[in-house]
Amino acid sequence: MAAEGPITDPLLVTVLDTSRAAREQAVVLIDGIQEALDAAGNGPLPLEAQAEISKQQKLLNTNIAQLRGLHRSAHFKARETKGQTAEARHEVDVLHLQLQNLYYEQRHLEGEIAACESFEHTYQKLPLIPVDEFLALHPEHADDDENDLMVARINHERTEREALEQQRVELQKRKQKLIAENKKRRDDLANLDKDLEKFIDVSSSSRVPFVES
Repeated sequence: MAAEGPITDPLLVTVLDTSRAAREQAVVLIDGIQEALDAAGNGPLPLEAQAEISKQQKLLNTNIAQLRGLHRSAHFKARETKGQTAEARHEVDVLHLQLQNLYYEQRHLEGEIAACESFEHTYQKLPLIPVDEFLALHPEHADDDENDLMVARINHERTEREALEQQRVELQKRKQKLIAENKKRRDDLANLDKDLEKFIDVSSSSRVPFVES
């Protein structure tokens, strides 16, 4: 006789079926004993009645022994299931904790990303030439994405500044050279003035005075 209800475990279903069969067997035994006693009155039970009662007792004992074995097996299985449930619950707790850690890490990374996106980088303040002007000079970058295009513009700016710095250094060298040449010319002129003064002094001192006759 199949067990009814939400119980679907085969062992528990067998326990319930055996328990039901033992109960029914006990009821049959009790009814048989009562009928035999009623039929015998105050006299002894007939041998046939005693044999039937003994048969029913053996069947009941068999059902009870089977029920005890099933109960023991169900008890061990329940203990095993309880251990498996505790282990599964522990695994779920560990997974839940790991999930919470992942959520925390996700929120942390999202915060870091937002901070990076809102950070004012130095390159954003560079006086780069407009994109249109840069692409007109370097059309090979027309299909670049935003990041590659910015890198190319920065490299262009660096190249231009290095060229300007080189020009500045060359001009500075030329300036120093011109300053040195001018200084030398001034010194030469100053020395020439001194020589002329000396020549004039010598000429004046050696001139013969003019005497009228």
